[in-house]
Amino acid sequence: MSSKISPSHLPLFHKLPAKNLSFEPAKPLRFRSRACSPISSSYTGPSKQESSGRVVPAPDAYSVKFETLEGCKLGISRYPDFDYNAKGGVGNAVGTKDRTDDMLCVSFDVGALDIPPLTGATTKLLGLPLPPLLKIAIVPEVFQGTISGGSGKVRQSYECSLQVELMFRARFLFSVGSIYRAPPLLVETTLTSEESRGTMRAGRGERMDEEGRCQLVGVAVVDPINDALMNAFLGLPTECIAMLNAKISILAA
Repeated sequence: MSSKISPSHLPLFHKLPAKNLSFEPAKPLRFRSRACSPISSSYTGPSKQESSGRVVPAPDAYSVKFETLEGCKLGISRYPDFDYNAKGGVGNAVGTKDRTDDMLCVSFDVGALDIPPLTGATTKLLGLPLPPLLKIAIVPEVFQGTISGGSGKVRQSYECSLQVELMFRARFLFSVGSIYRAPPLLVETTLTSEESRGTMRAGRGERMDEEGRCQLVGVAVVDPINDALMNAFLGLPTECIAMLNAKISILAA
């Protein structure tokens, strides 16, 4: 972002300690959440001392809010993409950031993570709403990852361009009223602000700006399920893609 932001109107990072707002140049893209220490919502974080006598600084704790917005797209196989209004979805996470690193590790409470279902009210295909009674519910199982400096730097004007990498695993539940319910489709991908590419599908996201807005993209392989009708209709196994507009807010805990 080229616009300047005055200190009295700092979004997102205005409550983070200034000494932590120094990001190194970009490193090669990879999903780095595996390097994060386990995150605990009850963390109180005193520094600890290793057996070698070296003092390891405790990570800072932050409260992270994730909101889904309108203008999203979902696609599967070679069908046209669905236009998906995900506005109203919300989730909360505990984040930890080591004082020696530029990476914030976040882990969302999937039990309280709410993502709007695909219905005639939220989703259109080729400009037309989904048929009545058709519903695709999204039940998250894992949602965690990292927010890091990437190639962006937080400057004195608090401009920022942050790279987001969130591992997402969820069950997609297809139903038509009480007439038909398919076995769950399991989808696992990394939602990224960078590029996600499969053999059939690909997309590029947008990094998180100073208002917390970003576009996350993820391509996943969908395996066959124990339902011949759904396997034939979707052409399973196949690929799916999600292009999700979101807003991420970060506050000191």
